[in-house]
Amino acid sequence: MTTDTRFRVFANFYKDSVALMQVGAALRKRPGIAEASCVMATPANLEQLANAKLSIDAKVNPSDLLVVVRGEAQACDDALAAAQALLQSEPTGGGQSEALSIPLTSIAAAVEQSADADLALISVPGDYAAAEAMKALSLGLHVMLFSDNVGVDQEITIKRHAEARGLLVMGPDCGTAIINGIPLGFANVVRRGTIGLVAASGTGLQEVTCRIHNLGAGVSQAIGTGGRDLRDEIGGLTMLAGLRALGNDDQTRVIVLISKPPSPAVASRILALAGASGKPTVVHFLGAEPGTVHGAGLHAAQSLANAADIAVQLAQGSAPTAFPKTPTKESAADERALDGLANTQSTVRGLFTGGTFCYEAQLAFLRQGLPCRSNAPVHGALPLDDAASGHVFIDMGDDEYTRGRPHPMIDPSLRNAAIREAAEDLALAVLLFDLVIGYGSHPSPADDLADALRDAQRTAAQHGRKLVTIGHVCGTDRDPQDRTGQIKTLASTGAIIAGSNIEAASTAAQLALRLAKRSAGQPR
Repeated sequence: MTTDTRFRVFANFYKDSVALMQVGAALRKRPGIAEASCVMATPANLEQLANAKLSIDAKVNPSDLLVVVRGEAQACDDALAAAQALLQSEPTGGGQSEALSIPLTSIAAAVEQSADADLALISVPGDYAAAEAMKALSLGLHVMLFSDNVGVDQEITIKRHAEARGLLVMGPDCGTAIINGIPLGFANVVRRGTIGLVAASGTGLQEVTCRIHNLGAGVSQAIGTGGRDLRDEIGGLTMLAGLRALGNDDQTRVIVLISKPPSPAVASRILALAGASGKPTVVHFLGAEPGTVHGAGLHAAQSLANAADIAVQLAQGSAPTAFPKTPTKESAADERALDGLANTQSTVRGLFTGGTFCYEAQLAFLRQGLPCRSNAPVHGALPLDDAASGHVFIDMGDDEYTRGRPHPMIDPSLRNAAIREAAEDLALAVLLFDLVIGYGSHPSPADDLADALRDAQRTAAQHGRKLVTIGHVCGTDRDPQDRTGQIKTLASTGAIIAGSNIEAASTAAQLALRLAKRSAGQPR
């Protein structure tokens, strides 16, 4: 059956990127639709559409909203009509009058209407994000800059302007924060408490805040910095500002800092300020040696889960326990997991929606002396080659997978397709995965993921094999998707569901070591 590509332009019509990704994901699920995208018609987005084979022949402006679909002709027409209904529908509830529903067209107008507002969440195409951030700062607002594709020089200018005005800029490319109990972006529902966090990692921040909640403690503030904040050029300006804010916050008793390893100069400034705060501070620089974190009141963590554990112990007035020797789930079930695998099966494939989870999994393997490859390799890992041989870890949220598409936490269909495809690999023994719930994420991602895992097992069985599947669910039972329900759905497939990402990755690493011994003819 032939397919068509059709589109609709909504002139001078704006929706934020999260809303657009959700509309695109809804269209992609419709029968007869092979591909769909809903974006602002900026030059960068038009290029991404072309790369996704969704290019159009029409004159559009960056202020226009563009919906493009590919599939059966009638299905495309129906999808475009559905997109219009989704985009033009108004939120219900609240009993507001028509006078209060007039759309606001500027930050200044919003401030005039809500004089007590003190934070602006900016989610516009990157070409325009810096200007909007500067407008918000000039109006005395703190800024969460969800937008990406903002230049480094612009980021420095924005953050220095904020510093001079005593304001905070989270981002650019800041996807997660919890401010005064309000989840922003991709965030989870956690109880209020006495632990404050500053993180240069969105999913890392989600993992730690969720574990804090699941251990019975709570979060005062969770501040995102954007992924580049701790680079030498930027100097950790937001992390330093967040540290000062938490140091002065009476509700915060314990501080947690999360990032990839900064340069020695940036790390020195951050650790010095943390030590001077007078509050116990847990520091996790992913992949750095714990010995690089030292000083009065500082506590080094060796994983995201360990950072949460130490923070909760400190908040409860207990002395932190020593690092766990092997942060993995050892059980008889895991010992038997390799029973029934064919001799050809020897490798682990990790398919992640969270970039930090992919990063942490690679570190778990390297610590065990296991070589691995990734499309986002950590120091010591290898980049992917055409063969993608050996243990492989894929960040499905990387730009190469999200051009013209929603992030996989919103629409996990690409990751689920990758699971089915991986099952065709005769060498594959273990599938490692994550599942992230909370605001902004898919309403019930475990359902489709469970179908993909069952399909993968059926494919393996057709070739006389089986697969070991291991994952973890990042979230809480207060999230809209309900963590316990998501775990039960995944466990029903036979998957091993760990309590944290590091536990899942370390379990996979232990199994990989046993597979290597088996291949060498040694007892496992």
